[in-house]
Amino acid sequence: MLSVSNLSVQFGKRILFDEVNTKFVQGNCYGIIGANGSGKSTFLKILSGKQDPTSGHVHLEPGKRMSVLSQDHFAFDELPVLETVMIGNKPLFDLKKELDAIYAKPDFSDEDGIKAGELGEKFEEMGGWTAESDAATMLSSLGIKDDQHYTLMGDLDGKSKVRVLIAQALFGNPDVLIMDEPTNDLDFETISWLENFLANYDNTVIVVSHDRHFLDAVCTHISDIDFGKINNYSGNYTFWYESSQLAAKQRAQQNKKAEDKKKELEEFIRRFSANVAKSKQATSRKKMIEKLNVEDIKPSSRRYPAIIFERDREAGDQILNIEGLSKTVDGEVLFSDIHFNLNKGDKVALISKSSRAVTTFYEILNNRVQADAGKFAWGVTTSQSYLPVENSEYFQDASLNLVDWLRQYATTEEEREEVFVRGFLGKMIFSGEEALKKCNVLSGGEKVRCMLSKMMMVRANVLMLDEPTNHLDLESIQAFNNSLKNFKGTVIFSTHDHEFAQTVANRIIEITPNGVIDRLSTFDEYLADKKVKELRKKMYSK
Repeated sequence: MLSVSNLSVQFGKRILFDEVNTKFVQGNCYGIIGANGSGKSTFLKILSGKQDPTSGHVHLEPGKRMSVLSQDHFAFDELPVLETVMIGNKPLFDLKKELDAIYAKPDFSDEDGIKAGELGEKFEEMGGWTAESDAATMLSSLGIKDDQHYTLMGDLDGKSKVRVLIAQALFGNPDVLIMDEPTNDLDFETISWLENFLANYDNTVIVVSHDRHFLDAVCTHISDIDFGKINNYSGNYTFWYESSQLAAKQRAQQNKKAEDKKKELEEFIRRFSANVAKSKQATSRKKMIEKLNVEDIKPSSRRYPAIIFERDREAGDQILNIEGLSKTVDGEVLFSDIHFNLNKGDKVALISKSSRAVTTFYEILNNRVQADAGKFAWGVTTSQSYLPVENSEYFQDASLNLVDWLRQYATTEEEREEVFVRGFLGKMIFSGEEALKKCNVLSGGEKVRCMLSKMMMVRANVLMLDEPTNHLDLESIQAFNNSLKNFKGTVIFSTHDHEFAQTVANRIIEITPNGVIDRLSTFDEYLADKKVKELRKKMYSK
């Protein structure tokens, strides 16, 4: 279907890809993974023809159509929503324009009629007569209401535009579908719809995503970018991650017999394959696992940060009491009449249909914003540490390198020692000269890792995390996720990472314009609860 031959990409002296040969076949979904800067997005641009390689070439089977999720949210601002979607199938859209032009001719002739008839037959074969209704159905499935289908793209908000562009990429059943971070700015319900759609998609899908739940739900293969090469592995992200960790552990066991190692790997494959039988892909025509061989399991060169949250002291039973908190901004009720107690050991996923409401709620708890009504009180034995969704205010001093930046948050002379500070930075993969970078030139992911170093140094017993996985690579997200599962204190966090919410939270609290929904449950149980679904409709529609 789609193949890559002798592909090399070089920027100056830096070699991004070196003689890459791989292929993507029909019926499979490939998740492209790699460390930050490894070239994931560059690779997708080369596959789609938007960027040329230094050498080598990409070959798409003749007669096959490729569709790419647009990253330009303003490219179609002058067009109606429905037309924007239909442009996704360009051959069909161009044919429709040609037909429309013929029928619009004031001097319509017999020859025009014959031409229109020929084009009409082709148009019918391509599903043209149902194209508008098909596009409308897809838009509705993605949460774009009927009354928005004929509005201009420029009149939509950013999140709605993302949904329309996803519909555009999916429209017309392309033979090869390429998507770079498709779940960004989508809510959990829309992501779930997209997961189900792609799990039952019969053609080739190539996707880059930092959402592990999404990769597990849709991928039949993982394409790992490592050392300038791309290796395809059967299985989803979890299989790749667990198998690579197992292989790394075995490599360190010098004294273990090769036969024992092979038995351990084979047992792992059997266990994983049994779980796969219950996956979404197992019920579709797409098979998630073609084969799993011991030889497929190899250690990864990835570096995982050591995120370890410890507490100066254990908190007492009184953690946080909230009574009647309400806040309205610019005439919009973000939340009202919020009551709940945070209990010792709670790991709360804080959710809302409004990300602005969640962030404002955190800002109130951290005394950065004043509530309109209500009050809150932290327990006297608690200490809090906060990771805000926006952290630029912490990195404005251009004179500070990372050692001096982190030293600001030390509370003892020992903590101010360079060796001590470098130890925390080293855990976040800032070692050697990396620790002397100026704090105002950091990438988004590097800033979050610095903020995590700061939080680790504080040693609080209550953590507040607003979209903690933003900007992080898969390795950092995985390490962060494992750390919170092991943390003995109390956590309240918000996230769009489904796996993060499902594996960390033991309680779900949803703040709405008309009160709070509070359940002791996992995230998946919360989403599946019929009573909760009815209550949510009621709370957001009053």
